[in-house]
Amino acid sequence: MNEYNPGCGTPHSTTLKQLGWTEEHEDAFSKYTGPYVPGRVACRQKTVWDVLTEDGPVTAGISGALRKLGRFPAIGDFIVLLRQPESAVLIIVDILPQKTRFMRGMAGRDGTDQVIAANVDVVFIVTAAGSDLNARRTERYLAIAHAAGARPVILINKADLADDPAGLAGAIAPATAGIPVIILSAKSGEGIGQLGPYLMPGTTIALIGSSGVGKSTLINRLLDRPVQETSGTREFDGKGRHTTTVRELFVLKSGALMIDNPGLREVGIGTASEGIADTFPDILARAQECRFSDCRHENEPGCAVLAAVRRGELDPARLENYRRLMKELAFGQKKASLGLVRLEREKMKGIGKMARDIEKTKKELREW
Repeated sequence: MNEYNPGCGTPHSTTLKQLGWTEEHEDAFSKYTGPYVPGRVACRQKTVWDVLTEDGPVTAGISGALRKLGRFPAIGDFIVLLRQPESAVLIIVDILPQKTRFMRGMAGRDGTDQVIAANVDVVFIVTAAGSDLNARRTERYLAIAHAAGARPVILINKADLADDPAGLAGAIAPATAGIPVIILSAKSGEGIGQLGPYLMPGTTIALIGSSGVGKSTLINRLLDRPVQETSGTREFDGKGRHTTTVRELFVLKSGALMIDNPGLREVGIGTASEGIADTFPDILARAQECRFSDCRHENEPGCAVLAAVRRGELDPARLENYRRLMKELAFGQKKASLGLVRLEREKMKGIGKMARDIEKTKKELREW
């Protein structure tokens, strides 16, 4: 099982430090002695994981204990591998503490958030000239990027297709105050040099964005070789086709690590409350001046936020999106809370059944 699939991840060995290993990871791993090996997850393929180690890339399964607990490694996780004493098979037996977790809300009644990537330092939010360039979608991406504790950077790709490349940033300016915005063309290479400050050795960057915005083309450009399939957008609606189907971690020539993600049609913010404040600082600053502390900024008297809209100081569409995301956040938190109650109820039902089975066995033994 430890043969590496070259179609996933990065096919060469690197040091742990080059993979983003920190003193915190070293401390967490120090309790393991014997046939244990640390590594970083590069890709998941159904029931096995491709892992980068100092001895080179390997493929490993997961222990029954982790599977029973529902703990599955995410791309970018640092993990502990155990080499089976009687074979060359490697098993993932533990997941080391995550520095950051990049998550999105998932549909479903339990409100469980999905971990997109772990231990991410920077998030490249990739959009493109044309119909994908949308301030409201950008705000949604920013909310989950801020909630992850990672630094967001906006990349506006396909500048070569725009009549006025320099004016592209203006379309999303109200949503990106204080956020770096880089205009580039992954196809031609224009503007790629501006990414240099973010591509430092050991830094982990996650790429997110809609299908067809050019994430795979950007990966190929930065690696200077074709590792990801690419395709254009549909002419009739400007929407992209899915080319990347799995999340993968690549080691770039600069020494940075980049996680490519499949295109996201919908990005639920789930329970990412921490990201709202950093995404809408202008609204929350004005909210401090509202007459009521629980003001929803809808039609309450003395609302400083609505007053800013009337004065033309705040984009009404931005306020509307803030309201929408806050409602979605409240709904996600309610679902998550109900999901925890449901899980606890199921757990207690299991314990009750086990107790009944034990009593039944005791009775049968007494009768015997």
